[in-house]
This record gives sequence, C-alpha cells and structure tokens, in this order.
Amino acid sequence: MTSLDQLIASLAPANGIHVGGRWEAGELGTYDVDDPADKAVLAAVANAGAAQATAAVDAAEAAAAEWAATSPRRRSEILHRVFELMHRDADDLAALICAENGKSATDARAEVGYAAEFFRWFAEEAVRIDGSYGSAPAGGVRTVVTRRPVGIAALVTPWNFPAAMATRKIAPALAAGCTVVLKPAAETPLTALAVARLLAEAGVPAGVVNVVPTTEPEEVVGTWLADPRVRKVSFTGSTGVGRHLLRQAADRVLNASMELGGNAPFIVTEDADVAAAVEGAMIAKFRGGGQACTAANRLYVHADVAEEFTRLLAERVNALVVGRGADASTQIGPLINERAVHRVAGLVDDAVAGGARVVAQAELPADLSGYFFAPTVLADVVPDARVVQEEIFAPVAPIVTWTDEAELLALVNESEMGLAGYLYSGDLKRALQLAERIDSGMIGINRGLVSDPAAPFGGFKQSGLGREGAHEGIEEYQETQYFSVDWS
Repeated sequence: MTSLDQLIASLAPANGIHVGGRWEAGELGTYDVDDPADKAVLAAVANAGAAQATAAVDAAEAAAAEWAATSPRRRSEILHRVFELMHRDADDLAALICAENGKSATDARAEVGYAAEFFRWFAEEAVRIDGSYGSAPAGGVRTVVTRRPVGIAALVTPWNFPAAMATRKIAPALAAGCTVVLKPAAETPLTALAVARLLAEAGVPAGVVNVVPTTEPEEVVGTWLADPRVRKVSFTGSTGVGRHLLRQAADRVLNASMELGGNAPFIVTEDADVAAAVEGAMIAKFRGGGQACTAANRLYVHADVAEEFTRLLAERVNALVVGRGADASTQIGPLINERAVHRVAGLVDDAVAGGARVVAQAELPADLSGYFFAPTVLADVVPDARVVQEEIFAPVAPIVTWTDEAELLALVNESEMGLAGYLYSGDLKRALQLAERIDSGMIGINRGLVSDPAAPFGGFKQSGLGREGAHEGIEEYQETQYFSVDWS
C-alpha cells in the first residue's frame, strides 16, 4: 500500500470532476476535505456547480444508447472485473475511508468487502433480467412482458459508508443498462473518486458513470432533478432531505428510491441468551461508531435480564479503544464533524436530566484532537427521552426496560421510522411472531447485522421508498413494458 499522501495525490482531487471520461477542475474552485480524527486538511477537492452538473447529464445521455445496447454478458463481465479490482485495492480504499470518514481500519476494510460484493451480486443479476409470456384470458392475444433500463439515474450518497452507498446504487444501475451521475457526500468524496477510477479501469465506457463532488448539493442535484433527461433519482440520507427531494421529484413524476433515516429498536426478551444479545448489541450499536442508519438506536431489555445485560454491555463498552481509525488498536473512531459531537452531547445531557444514569463510558485519550465522543451506555432511560425518539448516529446506547409485550410493541412502533430492528429471544417461534408485528423493513433475529447484497435493503414508513440489493435492487432501475400481440 502506498502512503496516504501518495494515494490521495494519485487521485488528483483538485481535478476530481469526472465527466465523460475526463477529469476536470471544479467550476467553483476547490474545497477542503478534513480528517475528522485530527481536523487536518486531507485534500483540496474540485467543487462542481450547475454547469458541470448539466455536463454530467450530457455525458450520460451521450453514452446511454450504447450502454443500454451492450449485452448483459458484457455488462456482467465488467462488473465482475470491478469486484476484482476493489479487492486488489482493498487496503488503499480502506485507508481512504479511515482518513475521510474516520471509522476504524477494521470497519473500513469490512466496508470495502461489502461494497465490492454489490458488483459481484449485480454482475450475476445482469444476465438474469427476466420477463414473461402469457395468453390473454379472452383468447386471441399473447402478452409479452419485458424490462428496459429506466434511463439516466441521479445518485446521491451519504458520508457514513462512502464506498458501499455508492456501489449499492452504481452496480444495479449499470447492470440494468442505465448511465449515472453521482454526487458523493462533500465530507467523503475521495473514496468515490477512487471507485470511479476502478470503474474506468474495468472497462466501463466514458460517460456511463460521472462523478460530481460539490459543496452545493441544492445546485447540483436540483439541476439534475429539473433535467427532463434524468429519469431516476436514488438518495440515501436523512428523512428531511429525502422529503425535500421527493417534492422536487414530484414536479416531474420522477422515479424515486429513498433510503432514509432510522430509529432501530434492539429488543431483548426475558428468555434470550444475554451474552449473545450483548455481542449482537456491540455490532448493531457500535459498528462504525454508531453512525449508520441501521444502528441499534434504542435498546428495549426485559426487566428480568436488564441488570445482567446492562452489566455485561457496560464492561464491553468501558473496554473499547477510541482513537484514530488508522491505528491498529482502534475500535471506535471520531464522529464526522463538530456539529455531530455537540448534538449527541445534548442528547445524553437531556437523558441524564430526565433520570437516566451513565453506567459506562469508554476512555478518551488526552491526545485526541478530532471530533470524538466517548462510547456511552445509559440505563434507566425513559421511553420519551430525546435519545430514544431521535436518531442518535453516535456510539451511545440508551437502555429502556420493559415487562409487558403489548406495551413494548406500542413503544417500538410509535416511531415514524421503520428501517431496521433487532430481536434476541430464546424461542424462535416467539421471535418470529414478534418480528411480524414490528413495523420495520429489516429485522435481525438473534444477530446484530441485517445488511447483505443478496437481501432487499429498505424500510417502512418515513424510512424510505424502494429496495436496494437482492433482485429487487435491479428492478429499481428498470421500466416494465409489455407487448400485446394479435395471435388470431
């Protein structure tokens, strides 16, 4: 692996607008990307405006017909090659994620593997695009159903998984035959630039994937949503921004996929394996420093096992090593920015003022200068505390005890969010019965992970629209067309 400075320099980030196969300077100059672990400037990155947003659509339009006509086998071969290249460069990609996002090296390397899997999965889906043939009940007519690419797709991704959130959208779009314009999060554009270079190396034609970093998302994304050539928008981020984009998309009745906020419950029943539940909570809550939409946000633990669960979780959290993501011993890195630190501190203070107790807090080394917050466990949290009602997006675990199952389900389902949930129980039948009554699109039963490229990722209620991954993921980038054939 090259040094981080050499790696970033090789990306030439000041010419980081990737349009039509060319790398260009930003029409708005450059902006600084910081390392959240020490606030140091990592790179000056090209800053796009409306003109380059339009140029990206021009390039995507110019490439669209040829890419849609490319055989599914050829598209599959290219996506398989991207998968291989991501594994070849896994160390470099992980280093970029550590630097611009701050997550631990272990979590960053796991993200690279997860991100690459979307190219392998959708390489296989590309050659399995299906349709159907049938006879009309009245006779004399045959119905032939086919699928075609939806067209140019505008992709907008967040900072918390800078590789995986991009590949989860790019891979199915390319497999379906779409061309794309991508706006990565302003905080984490370097990983997207690296992925764009690998796509080109793998043989993705110029203009099929265009990457437009910017600090002016309204200007760039607004330009795309107003452009009649753009036929699809896929966004991952906050529910508030998602609502705003949906209003804009409604003006053109634009095909929209939204993966929005979460407020995942983590339920422990009285007959659960408590040690296993604690292990699952460490993954569901603290992976990536809790900065995930699927992170366990509110822990509902039955009163009969609450003391044991709290004690074991506190022991684990007190022992967590906090530091720079690139340090081999680090388990929890920094939050993304100072605003995030102030926000979570306010949530914890509010909970304590409402009667909660801080029962664990990992040590913060004195020499840390970045945006760090100590991993924390809160006990005796009341159900209506802000830390329970709002998405935390930080390494804080609030524990609420429960005894009555009906009351538990009412608390769990009162949230306007319904992305993910977790449930630990010693009785699988009961676990499934409970899971079927939880308003969440994904539920981990006796495990602390729900994300898998082969499974449909998405939520209920205001956690979004549509699904990513699985067979459903490619359908988000397709239109269904049927031919009614006179057979008389």
